[in-house]
Order: sequence, then C-alpha cells, then structure tokens
Amino acid sequence: MVEITPAAQEYLVGLLSKQDDATDIRIFISDPGTPMAETCIAYCKPGEEQTTDEKADYTGFGAWIDERSKPFLLDALVDYAKDKMGGQLTIKAPNAKVPQVSADSPIEDRINYILHSQVNPSLAAHGGMVSLVEVTEASIAILKFGGGCQGCGMVDMTLKDGVEKTLLEQLPELTAVRDVTDHSVTENAYM
Repeated sequence: MVEITPAAQEYLVGLLSKQDDATDIRIFISDPGTPMAETCIAYCKPGEEQTTDEKADYTGFGAWIDERSKPFLLDALVDYAKDKMGGQLTIKAPNAKVPQVSADSPIEDRINYILHSQVNPSLAAHGGMVSLVEVTEASIAILKFGGGCQGCGMVDMTLKDGVEKTLLEQLPELTAVRDVTDHSVTENAYM
C-alpha cells in the first residue's frame, strides 16, 4: 500500500526508539481528495489505532493505514535522504489531492468534493472559501467560512441560498447545514 524505503524505515525506527510508549506509526490524509490534502505520519501508541485501520508491517515497526485515506495513498512513497542538516523524511502521495468520489464514498468525501469543485470556485471571486468541519450523527454538515466570507454581511444568504441548497440537493441524506464561523472577525470581509 504505502512504500517506505529502507532508509525511511531505519529513520522511523530511530525516532520510535526515542518514544516512551509509541511503537508504531499511523499514516493518514487530512482533507483527502481536496486541494488542501495533507499526508501525515504520526506516532501511534498501542490502542490509538482506529478499528478500521489496516496494519502493514515494516522492519522494526508497524504502520496503521487510515481506511478513509487508503484510495488516496495509492502509489505513496515515504523516503529519507541524508543532507547537510542531518536529513529529511519526505512523503509523496500523488493521489492525495485527486478526487476519488463515487456514490458509495464517505459523506465527508462527497461534501468536500462539492465544496471544492463547485462552491469554493464561486466564493473565490470574493476571496472567500468554505470547508467542512464535521458531519454530526444527525447528518448535519458543520461548515466554517474563511477569507472574505468570514465576517461578510451576506454570509447568511451565501449559506442558505448557495452552499446549503447545493449540498442538500446533491446529498439528500444530509438533514441540514450549519455554520460555526466566528463572523465577529471582519478585517478581511468582502462586504
């Protein structure tokens, strides 16, 4: 799944040996399939792995791969190269930002795809953007506005007539859309 070069494995074993209780790593992508996708490696103490994670064994440690991130980690490579400053661990995941959304994709992925492919390009004309914070158990999408949308006097109209309408039309399993942005901060607001 994720290729970790021998040099990177050796480096990670060294890092893990300095931890009191972390014996493995966890690999995941935050905001997978969006322009903001970030590939992450974190220490993973026993019991911190998720029940849906898949374990891959490497020399001297295990790597827990996040289930939701798996399609975005296709062809991922973790490498370590020594340099004058000591060395650098690099993660290349060419599919991290590529939308891989289908009708059976997790609701978070489908929401992010709509936000980044349809909603944000319109908001960008005003220097704004919106991102998904979470989806509640009641199927409510919790969003946060940023840029020119934060503190904008038209944000309620943007939310109700634009973002919410778009999401609810395309994702009928959503029950509502809510904004958790602190709109009292108005320094960069468009209006």
